[in-house]
Amino acid sequence: MAGKFELRKGAKGGFSFVLKASNGQVILQSEHYESKASAVNGIASVQRNAADGRRFDRRTSKNGKPYFVLIATNGQVIGQSEMYESAASMENGIASVQKNAPDAPTADLT
Repeated sequence: MAGKFELRKGAKGGFSFVLKASNGQVILQSEHYESKASAVNGIASVQRNAADGRRFDRRTSKNGKPYFVLIATNGQVIGQSEMYESAASMENGIASVQKNAPDAPTADLT
């Protein structure tokens, strides 16, 4: 099974998406979007930007756990990872996004 995007509608409206790896684990989640079209554009932006390693901003949370965000060419954050236990695990997560995102199909669960 290849990776895939899942487009979802929120309980109180709005839309978001996640990128899942081939094992079903969520490797990137989006921000909240007001419209479905904006969320679909966000998926396309992830697909375009994921191949460029310079688009990944490695960060550390307040509790010291590493995570990353994917940044579009306009500087906007288009997705965030989970919190990882180690920098090596975070780098594996980045590699998984780079591998899965460019050609991942979208499952519309709205």
